[in-house]
Amino acid sequence: MIQITAHPIPVILSRQPLFRDMSDAELDELSSGTREFRLAKNELLFSKGHVPEGMYVIVMGQIKLFLSSPQGADKTIHLAAPGDTFGEESVFANQPYPVSAQATKDSILLLVGRPALSRALEGNGCLCHALMTRMATRLYDLFDQMETCVQFSSLQRVIHYLTQRAPTDADHYDLLLDTKQTIASQLNLAPETLSRVLSQLSRGGYIQMKGRNVTVLKRHQLLQAMH
Repeated sequence: MIQITAHPIPVILSRQPLFRDMSDAELDELSSGTREFRLAKNELLFSKGHVPEGMYVIVMGQIKLFLSSPQGADKTIHLAAPGDTFGEESVFANQPYPVSAQATKDSILLLVGRPALSRALEGNGCLCHALMTRMATRLYDLFDQMETCVQFSSLQRVIHYLTQRAPTDADHYDLLLDTKQTIASQLNLAPETLSRVLSQLSRGGYIQMKGRNVTVLKRHQLLQAMH
C-alpha cells in the first residue's frame, strides 16, 4: 500500500457522498486525520483480526471484503465500490476487523483515522445519521445475502443476483459482471455451477452472454423462472 497525495484531501472528501454536506472547516478538521493510499490489483489491505486504524472510503477501484475457510476458499461478503465505506463497525465497537479486505482492481482509498472520525461524528448529527443509514443498509444487504444462500437453489441465487442489479424499472439491460470466481463466492456456489446456470439461462432465452457482458432480455420473465 503506497501513500499518495495527488490531490488535497479536503477536496477528495468533499466529493464523497458521505461528506458532501460538511462545511469547509469540518472537512479541514477531518482531513487532518485522513490519509490517501493506492493499492494494486489483488493487494491485501488488511486481514481478519487486525486492529482497526479507522474507516476506509473508496475513491476509485473496488475492494473485496471476505472470509477465508480452513480449506482456503474465500467467501465474499461484500464488494465495495467508489463512494462506499467500510471498517466503521470495528471502529465503533473497538473490535478487530471481522473480515479481510483485498483490492480486486487498482484502487485509491482514504483512511479516516479513528480520532478524526470520532470528533467529526460528535460535532455533526447529519454525518452520524448518514453513517448509521449506510451501516443499516449494509446489514439488510447481508441478511438478504444470507437468505439467498440458505433458502434459494443455485438457479434462484443466480437469477436473484442478475435481477437485483437492474437499473430502476428496467426490463432489458446490460451488466458487466465481476469474475465468475468472485460471483460464485458471493452466492456460495462452485464456479462450475455458476457457469452451468448461466449457460442454462442463456439457452432458455433469458439472457445473452459475451464474455463478462450479460444482457438480461426480459427481467420479468427471469423473475418468473425463480418460481
